[in-house]
Amino acid sequence: MREIFTSLPWWVKWIAVPVIALVVFGSLLATVVGFVIGLLFKLLIFVALVGGLIYIVRKFMAGSSSRGDW
Repeated sequence: MREIFTSLPWWVKWIAVPVIALVVFGSLLATVVGFVIGLLFKLLIFVALVGGLIYIVRKFMAGSSSRGDW
């Protein structure tokens, strides 16, 4: 296999083979990249919602303790 590949012109190795690989595996790559981006977006939303919840709970707890002292 290595002998066959080394005897080919440079444009076949560096242009034609990657283009063929993208055509064959392009939909698989797009699916994987889309899944990873979607997962990161959902993770970012989750972190933002949990952070907001913690902020609201701390603010409520701080406000309720000062009102109970009067």
